Amino acid sequence: MNIGVAVFPGSNCDHDCRYIFKDVLGQSVEMIWHKETLLTGLDAIVLPGGFSYGDYLRTGAIARFSPVMGAVKEFAHKGGLVIGVCNGFQILLEAGLLPGVMLRNTSLNFICKDVYVKVENAATSFSNRCESGQVLKIPIAHADGNYYTDPVTLAGIKANAQVIFRYCTADGKVTPEANPNGSLDNIAGVMNAAGNVLGLMPHPERSAEAVLGNEDGRLIFLSMLNSLKGSAPQLKMMGA
Repeated sequence: MNIGVAVFPGSNCDHDCRYIFKDVLGQSVEMIWHKETLLTGLDAIVLPGGFSYGDYLRTGAIARFSPVMGAVKEFAHKGGLVIGVCNGFQILLEAGLLPGVMLRNTSLNFICKDVYVKVENAATSFSNRCESGQVLKIPIAHADGNYYTDPVTLAGIKANAQVIFRYCTADGKVTPEANPNGSLDNIAGVMNAAGNVLGLMPHPERSAEAVLGNEDGRLIFLSMLNSLKGSAPQLKMMGA
């Protein structure tokens, strides 16, 4: 597989994502500068975490106008897999590729810690290596992770099973206490209606290798590769 990792001024998890896909999972990876306007030969695109353009206006609000986002939109509209992690999630919201907006954490503090998320829908291109109801331990690191949308949109994404991950306790209970940032309905990850674009606030690339003490995040990347197998029968997954 050939995985594209977008690089915006201020991205700081781009090389982490490259490392996981290339060195841990044995895939080809192409780093994509934000000024690129033509994307060819890619099987999936990653919008990594960080602080694109310094987040000086609003998280993801400037990055959405980057030249590369036109190509990312075209790729997504053609059915290509796109995953946005943390700042990448915020950019997908600002670009209109996912429903909703991101607000400041209710505590108004930057939060960096391990959290638990419950897999709400395991029948997706991003979660098929998980079990429904499975609890994953994945770290977060953000100040603006408070997902919000209007009641009509929320009802729609719930009805369409687009909520893929919810913050929960270690034993899988979705409670207000398990919600680290005030996110609406404990939402940690949401997918588009077509099922090929996912945004999530936790960082799976930081929990995808045994040396890190936690490999739960690897399941999300393996799910993506698994969904792409049909077009690449010679898939190579080191350690999979």
